[in-house]
Amino acid sequence: MKKQDILNELKNRKLDDIVELIEDAESGDLEELEVVQSVGLLYDQTLNQEVIHLLKELGVTIIYIKDEE
Repeated sequence: MKKQDILNELKNRKLDDIVELIEDAESGDLEELEVVQSVGLLYDQTLNQEVIHLLKELGVTIIYIKDEE
């Protein structure tokens, strides 16, 4: 999935917080992001993987944390 396709899908689903994360990554304001490994960023696993891949391409270090019960 291309960046614009990802952004369009996120905007269609009204996931503005995730769009902002990508914009922050593009501007260099986001260097690291902690993600709960069992949850991810989105319920849609395919879109979740695409967003994480895009963030990594933009130079963001993804730090996976374990779900503390």
